Amino acid sequence: MSLSTAELLRVARLARLRIDEEDAAAHAAQLTGILEHFAAMAAVDTTGVAPLAHALEVAAVTRPDAVSEEIDRSQLQADAPLVEDGYYLVPRVIE
Repeated sequence: MSLSTAELLRVARLARLRIDEEDAAAHAAQLTGILEHFAAMAAVDTTGVAPLAHALEVAAVTRPDAVSEEIDRSQLQADAPLVEDGYYLVPRVIE
C-alpha cells in the first residue's frame, strides 16, 4: 500500500498533527514502509495458531488474599495529630 504525501497530510490534519510540507514526503515514505510490513504480516497463514496475550508463557505469582494479622485501629491512630470518630482529620486544601 502506497501512501501519497497528500494523504499523509490529510491524516495528519485529522489527527491534529503538524507536519511540515518539506518533511511530508519523507514521512509518507516511512509510513508506506510500515504499512507494507503489516501487509506482509497479514499475508502469513495463521490458521491453527492460538492467539496469545503474551509472547512468553508466564503465570502471575499471587498469594491468597487472607488476613495475616489484625491491627487495632486505636493503636494506629494513637500518633495521629487529629482523629475524630475513627477518622483522620486533615487540613482543607481545596476551598
